[in-house]
Amino acid sequence: MMMAVARNQPVIGIDGFRNGWVAVVIDGAGLAISFPADISTALAAPFARAAIDIPIGMTDDGERTCDRLARDKLAPHGSRVFTGARRWLWEEFTDPDLANAEATRRRQTRASRQLWHLGRKIMEVDAFVRAHRDRDIREVHPELVFLRLHGAPLPSKKTEHGARLRRELLVAAGFAEIDDWVNRARIGTGAKPDDVLDACAVALAARDCAGCVPEEAAPRDAHGVPMQIWF
Repeated sequence: MMMAVARNQPVIGIDGFRNGWVAVVIDGAGLAISFPADISTALAAPFARAAIDIPIGMTDDGERTCDRLARDKLAPHGSRVFTGARRWLWEEFTDPDLANAEATRRRQTRASRQLWHLGRKIMEVDAFVRAHRDRDIREVHPELVFLRLHGAPLPSKKTEHGARLRRELLVAAGFAEIDDWVNRARIGTGAKPDDVLDACAVALAARDCAGCVPEEAAPRDAHGVPMQIWF
């Protein structure tokens, strides 16, 4: 499978936030950032590859090999990888307590509130990916990208030290605009500084995929969507 994309071809890195998506484009003309409200707008322009920090491909019980392997790589910070996404949670329920009661009945892991509130975005991306199977759209976890860049798991992105390290790694990787994006471009959008940093990391992986978990051929879900996390 193709790993790197030619430097003159556009790639997009996308991370979600409460009002929509942070989309970072890398192409031969340079770098650009935008804050579209929906994934269709974020991916409207032509691209060679898109990477998104969201679960892509789901099992009926929420268990995915890629999540387990990603957590192993990030140990002792494996909880940074959310697990348990299942289509039926949001297709069949609008109340998280009822959804979790059903999960218990099925002898499955209950969905955390954080995962539950990601449901709209997860299903939005799921619908787009299934409708555009000819496009190269991959799941990327920014913490795995930062692990690759740093050589070890970083302190929490919520701390000043963790945020500074991530910014320094991105600047070294070519994101000279990062301070302007964090201090000016995102203001008024609802996106947080770490949303911008994560989108940049995901864009970097879109351009230069260094590896994935699992490394072998990706397992596919009931709809034929591959379940693999790149970095």
